[in-house]
Amino acid sequence: MDNFVDVADAPPTWYIGHHETTRLLPVNDQLLRLAQDANYDMITSPITTPHFHSNVQALLSSYHAELDYSHSSDNDNDDTLPIPTPDTLPIPLIPALTPADSPLIPHDNISQLLATTSPWIDLASPDAIIANISRQVFNLEIAYAAFCGIQHVIIQGPILEDGTICTSRLTQYARAIQEAMATGPYLQLYIVLPTAPSSSKAPENQSHLSRFARSRESFDIIEAASAWTSWEAWNVIRTLCNYSGRLTIALTLPKRLPSTSIQSRWYSEPVRIIWIPESSFIPNPISQPVLSRAHKSLLTRFMRLRTVPWLLLSDVGPIPSSLQASEEMNGGILPIAAAAGASAWPLPSDAKAADHKKSLREDPTPHLSYIRFLQRNQPRRDAIERFVGGYQDYLQTPLQPLADNLESITYEVFEKDPIKYEWYERAIARALMDWQAESKQVSSSTGAVVIAVAGSGRGPLVTRALRASAATSVPVQVWAVEKNPNAYVLLQRHNEKEWNRQVTVVKSDMRAWKGPVLPDGTHGHVDILVSELLGSFADNELSPECLDGVQHVLNPANGISIPASYTAHITPIATPKLYADILGKSSSDPSGFELPYVVMLSAFDNLSMLTPEEAELSNTEVKQENGTTPSQDGTTLPIPDVQTCWSFSHPAPASMLAQSNLRRGGSAMGGWGGVNGGDGANEHNGRFAIHNFKCKERGTCHGLAGYFETVLYEGTDGKRVELSTNPVTMDEKSKDMISWFPIFFPVKAPISFPDNSELQVSIWRQTDDRKVWYEWLVEAFVNVGGKKCRLSTSDLHSSKKNGCLM
Repeated sequence: MDNFVDVADAPPTWYIGHHETTRLLPVNDQLLRLAQDANYDMITSPITTPHFHSNVQALLSSYHAELDYSHSSDNDNDDTLPIPTPDTLPIPLIPALTPADSPLIPHDNISQLLATTSPWIDLASPDAIIANISRQVFNLEIAYAAFCGIQHVIIQGPILEDGTICTSRLTQYARAIQEAMATGPYLQLYIVLPTAPSSSKAPENQSHLSRFARSRESFDIIEAASAWTSWEAWNVIRTLCNYSGRLTIALTLPKRLPSTSIQSRWYSEPVRIIWIPESSFIPNPISQPVLSRAHKSLLTRFMRLRTVPWLLLSDVGPIPSSLQASEEMNGGILPIAAAAGASAWPLPSDAKAADHKKSLREDPTPHLSYIRFLQRNQPRRDAIERFVGGYQDYLQTPLQPLADNLESITYEVFEKDPIKYEWYERAIARALMDWQAESKQVSSSTGAVVIAVAGSGRGPLVTRALRASAATSVPVQVWAVEKNPNAYVLLQRHNEKEWNRQVTVVKSDMRAWKGPVLPDGTHGHVDILVSELLGSFADNELSPECLDGVQHVLNPANGISIPASYTAHITPIATPKLYADILGKSSSDPSGFELPYVVMLSAFDNLSMLTPEEAELSNTEVKQENGTTPSQDGTTLPIPDVQTCWSFSHPAPASMLAQSNLRRGGSAMGGWGGVNGGDGANEHNGRFAIHNFKCKERGTCHGLAGYFETVLYEGTDGKRVELSTNPVTMDEKSKDMISWFPIFFPVKAPISFPDNSELQVSIWRQTDDRKVWYEWLVEAFVNVGGKKCRLSTSDLHSSKKNGCLM
């Protein structure tokens, strides 16, 4: 593997920590230095000591002893005195911490510690006494950690007894977490949860408070065990904590990973720590600990997220007391904490690699060395990943190119696409060859095919049109039409310096352009009209309205539009991060959930999936090699159910535009007016779609992901030049295209649903002749006894206030 020259080309930095369940001694500066020398970046520290644990147990034992003695048949109590009960005997109070109760003190390096709350408490206990004492302990620890300057606290998740979920106990747990966030307003809290519950068992610690529980509340609602139990518990906790950005997950990797659908769900959640216990490693042929292929694949996927999780190695052995062995094991590579990025990436020389192999069996930190090995051998980011890296899950308001004049940097971003303009050139070239082969009448007097680039921007399509002409030897006459006065200056310069004055540059809104000027002063027609007006949902930047407005210049007999048609596509998704981001802005922008966003989706999960066979039955355009990926066991993974909302074709039927012109002006023959206001002249571009998505696995819908496909040109041989952002067809039609990110329609109140549910999506494209906006609605249904029952309905969202101006 070559050395990485560019930091942007390097895999992400991995931060790796060390955790010991039995760590009892204080984590002082000396131990921190040893951890760093061993190539760890962080270390965990308990907030309280076994001394504190013993005191709490003693209090609880005294309390139970008093209850037991009072109820003993052979006690000598006076019968006239009331017998203490859990309702009358005061709950034990945990006293304030003493120096013997906690190893923590404020110091300069405390920010490098991950504090862990007591793993022996049970915040979700069905016994009210145990729950109360646990909450007292928890609040004491959180308050003291915050006082000491701790920033990161790891909290043991709720005990999922026998793999079940008890609703009342989960809400009890979530409330305790909510209190903790108020106690330490600057703390980041990490809830330890298994990827999926195995045969969930009681805690092995004999002194765990759950073993002292004596009573159970009668209002518990128990849900059956499921592979989704762990995620379901997290969903309850984070929902009650209002999707706080300070509450995230420490996800424990089991030795055997759950299904890919569960893995994908966790991938969409805010996982900030990946907890790898020693039991998840397996020995290789020379008895060194390694991870399975499935585990490595999961790690690689997580490490491609915008926010890279930390890795925490648990119970993999003590921190070595010297640096020598660590240096031998890592080929002399500096610890990441010291190297801080690019300087850590060059690989060791062959000699150092040989020394590395020689000392394998003497490695004091074999688990850490293996993880560092995986880090150094992560695949490079390809061009697409490098381009989108800074945009992952970053919400952007869609452009309004009609209302606003774009900046040069915006055009420049579009022009970096390695696919789009190449495909446009192919489409133009094929159109020119077909035109010549069919001997069609051209609109110019010189025999050249007249091409107009409507909305030329900085001119990339103009350049491609000229290249297509040169490649096909078909003469062309090119017109560049652009309303942006700043881009107009640059187009004229390009015409002088690069296009050899072959282009006529026109400053005009395309809808007001009268067409090419002929020698006699009249206006002629255009044979091929080229545009790149599509947005993330195809029509969201008013491509239909713009192309309708310029269609009058198109050759009425043989005129070609590139693109010829486009379709909008949609699917429901879970994306907690985007929902939390919008929720965080809603206090200052109440309309945050009434606006679709352009976003490079990364941490999300498709809620409706189809097998390849189901996709065939639903007429989804998919091939075995497209949109399907073999899983680790060789089976074919499901395909997202992405359904078509509506389509537009150009040139539009003349009769439709004639009716539109009739309505414009409000004549009696034009009807009574538009449904949403105005005369209704643009109502032919309004659309409505309703779709049903089957969701086999339970989940929460935070919104809708929108994509598009377009046919740039379909040749006389039936072959098409197409672009697609639809994840099902993108690899087949335009792999590696980066010009358009998906669009996201958020849902104000997330829709939760059980297994085997159905989501019904209604979406409208509305217009009042002045602007265009979208409205959307999500409903959840479940089949009960053969009848379709509605579970919940979202608000009717509308982007009218922020509609795209015409």
